[in-house]
Amino acid sequence: MQKPRGSAQSTDPVRKNCKLQGAAGSRLTTIPGTKSAALDELDIGIVGVMQAFQRWIVSAMADAGIKDLVVTDALVLDQLNGRAHAKSLADICFILNIEDARVVGYSLRKLVALDVVSAEKRGKEVIFSITPLGQAYLLRYQEVREHRLLDTLVALGPNKSVYTALSQYLRKLSGLYDQAARAASSL
Repeated sequence: MQKPRGSAQSTDPVRKNCKLQGAAGSRLTTIPGTKSAALDELDIGIVGVMQAFQRWIVSAMADAGIKDLVVTDALVLDQLNGRAHAKSLADICFILNIEDARVVGYSLRKLVALDVVSAEKRGKEVIFSITPLGQAYLLRYQEVREHRLLDTLVALGPNKSVYTALSQYLRKLSGLYDQAARAASSL
């Protein structure tokens, strides 16, 4: 029989040694005033940007005419439109930094069913490519993006070098969080 969550008999040392907070204090952060307070602020900022970015992608793709996509679907479609059009499942997973190939595989099946991606078997491997319909949707997405997002960004004033520096910093943060995740899973 499985133990109920949060029971006194739990083997989780955190649950065992501390009183769980209610909804008001249920954030995944440290105690204010500790060394990690600045990192907490960074985490909260990243979560906010991540959620807004995902909402933006799904909304913009819907405005472009492709409805019912989730963010992974849109990112996979965009990657297939990149430099080398034809890519394998492993290539896409690597580029998008997604460890669970089933997630990308599901998106690819969905995109193939929508006729925006084609699949071609080459030996034992399946290679995926964007179709002309998929390219048309991405061109429309580009228009929506420029109209709704880029014009506003230009009005904010930063020049291209600020975006380049920010992109580099975000890639470094991504590497830092990936490394920390690998270290944490090996504890």
